[in-house]
Order: sequence, then C-alpha cells, then structure tokens
Amino acid sequence: MAIIVFHKKTPMHICVLGAGVIGVTTAHQLLQAGHRVTLIESQAEPGQMTSYGNGAQLSYSYVAPLADPSVWSKWPHYLFSADSPLTLKPKFDLAQWSWLLKFLAASNAQQVKRTTIDLLQLAFFSRDKLAQMLAAKPLDFAYRTAGKLVMFTDQAALGSARSQVEFQAAYGCQQEVISAQRCLEIEPALAASNRPWAGGVYTASEEAGDCAVFCTQLLDAMQVSEQFHFRPNSSVSGAVVKENRLHAVSVGGDTIEADRFVLAMGVDSAAFARKLGFTLPVYPLKGYSITIPVAADAGSAAPEVSITDLSRKIVYARLGNRLRVAGRVEIVGMDRSIPQRAVQELISGTRELFPACGNLSDGSKLSPWAGFRPATPTGLPIIGKSPVGNLYLNVGHGALGWTLACGSAALLAELIAEKTTTINSQPYAYP
Repeated sequence: MAIIVFHKKTPMHICVLGAGVIGVTTAHQLLQAGHRVTLIESQAEPGQMTSYGNGAQLSYSYVAPLADPSVWSKWPHYLFSADSPLTLKPKFDLAQWSWLLKFLAASNAQQVKRTTIDLLQLAFFSRDKLAQMLAAKPLDFAYRTAGKLVMFTDQAALGSARSQVEFQAAYGCQQEVISAQRCLEIEPALAASNRPWAGGVYTASEEAGDCAVFCTQLLDAMQVSEQFHFRPNSSVSGAVVKENRLHAVSVGGDTIEADRFVLAMGVDSAAFARKLGFTLPVYPLKGYSITIPVAADAGSAAPEVSITDLSRKIVYARLGNRLRVAGRVEIVGMDRSIPQRAVQELISGTRELFPACGNLSDGSKLSPWAGFRPATPTGLPIIGKSPVGNLYLNVGHGALGWTLACGSAALLAELIAEKTTTINSQPYAYP
C-alpha cells in the first residue's frame, strides 16, 4: 500500500461532500496537501452513482461541448423523433427551463470555441495529474492507453471534424482524420459492422479505465492515513450557516464542523446550494450503459480501441474482459427508471458494430445502468469559491467527469491553498 506524504504547512480540516470520482480525487489531493479530510457519501461505497457505469473513456482531446450552433436546427428532432440520441421532455420545472435558456444562449460558435479551449486546458492538466498519481500509487482499474476512433458515416460530418481537428491542433491535440480502410486497420473488430463508414478521427493517446473501481482503490489508499475519515451511508440533511460561512453540516445524528467544505455532490449539488441561498446552473443529463462480458473465444470480434459511433452517439470502451457501451442524453429531470427501449438501443448498436463480441441476447445480464451527468449550460465545470465564504465548488462536469476529475481536484486544492494555480482558473469560476 502506498504511503501518503504530507507537506509541511498548517493543515485545515476540510469536509468533502460527495464521493463520486470528483469528490474522491478532491479528497485525495487535499490529503496529499497535508489537510485533515472527511469525505461524506450517501452510498455504501464511493463511485456508486454517476461514476459507476459511465462510458469509461478518458477522452482528453474530444471535449467539444453539447451546446453547439447545430442544436438550433435540431430541436424538432430532439422533441419529436423516437430515434433521436438526445431527448428533451419539457416539464413544469423552473430549473429545467432556466438551464435550457442558458444552454441555447451558449449554443453559438464563439462560445463553443472558447469552451473547447478551456476544456482542453483542464483535460490535459487532468491527464498529467492522473499519470503522476499512478506513477506514485499504482492502481488496478483496467486502465490503459487504448487510443480512440470517432467513426463517421457522413462525408459532410467528417469534413466538419477535419476543421475541428485543425482548430484543436493549435492547442496541443494530436489527432488524425483517416479513411475508413485505415480505421479498420487500427481496429479490426469494425470489419464485422455493416455501417457505411466515411472515415474517422483517430487519437492514439486517449485512455480508458473503470471509474468506479478507480474510486474504490483510491479510497482504500487514503484509508491508511489517520488524517482521513470516510463517512459512507451518510446523507447530508442540514447545514448551519453563520455570517456567510458554512459552520457545519448535519449527517444522520451528527454535526460535522470543518474549516472548509467542498461541494461535489453531482446533480444533488444544486439542491444543496439552494439551501444555502445561492443558485448553481447544474442540471441532470440522463444517460445509460450496459457492460458486456467479452466472450472467451471472441478473438478480434471485440474492440481494443475505444470507439465512438457519432451518428448513434454511442461509445464503446474495453475494460479487460468487459465492453462498456454507453449512450443517450436525456433532459428529463430525475427519472431514475431504465426503460427497455434504452437498453435495447445499446444492444442493437453493439450488434451493428461488434455482433460476435459476447452474448447480447439476455439484457438482464448486461448490467443495465442509468446515471445523471451534472451539466452546466456551457459545458464548463465550476471549480473554486462559492458565494458562501468557506464553501468551495467542484461541480458541473457533465459527461467529462471521469476525464476532468484529477485536474479539477488538483486545481481546487491549489485554490484552497491560495496558491498561484498551474493553469488559468478563471474560466471555471462561479458565474
């Protein structure tokens, strides 16, 4: 087990609310900085909610936000088409409408360009921080540099992708626009698909890993420290605010005081913020996944490279002897149901691309999962001070929580320490 080394400085007691991948990595960074850390989680284990069944891709170079000028022409499709990968169900919900209006306002070329640059900065910082962590503390979570292929069936869309690749190259991305034949050479499993591929974007440096297992192993590494305390099965039921400072939180029958608090409760962060008197522009984007046991005799029938089928908006990531398949964006509030339609959509997508990768006939054995990505309208997370004096925020990462976690945690630790930050923190400040 790795030994945690503390820096010589005056430590604080910092309470982190939420033990998804954002909360766990934040707790780790603060512990590394020499603080006493309490991590509070409503579930029995870390990483059991949004982090549990996510797409598993660590997609550092493919961070373009959901808000995009094309959404203006696609609203009828989103509202009325049964096969749309993005579903919108309008509700009598002020938070939903407020978020949607801000989302539409962010769906312009200038904002998308700025957001992409800011996300790339944070993504590359996160990639470096994860590499540093694993060099000091090896963890086993099916992690590897798998490379990624984003596949296109439309020449016009591939042309747009080429423009995006050229734009991102100026900010450190090393990507190639390649032919359909070259895609099959890189990932032979695609040869079994019956899709009319136009080509793809290949990023050799992209990674993959099991986010939930990572959370569990990182927590185990922290547990050896007397400076760390984990409170599972502990929902935050109340808060004590005095003179615009969060004095304590109520957890079960206990009151936990701290010098600083970090809000990292995913989609539940907005409700907690309202209790404290401020608004967080975070709304749940529902998504689904299945996890397919790869057949022992699958051979090259299951992909080794991470795949994004752009027209279907389905992603595939190999996790050892499993294949994680994830997709859809639904703006439907907090409906936690997993409709058979959503599971079947992922099964059908897999049959189209990788028909012999494993047994797809029994959906109940594919670990169907639904989760809520905590998204801001622009796609940028909120990292840093909140309107409440000693409460810090690490929220709103959307579908990029796994990708951005380690960098977000390191940035927040620098902000709490009032250090000069390694990257520009201003884009992620509370709006």
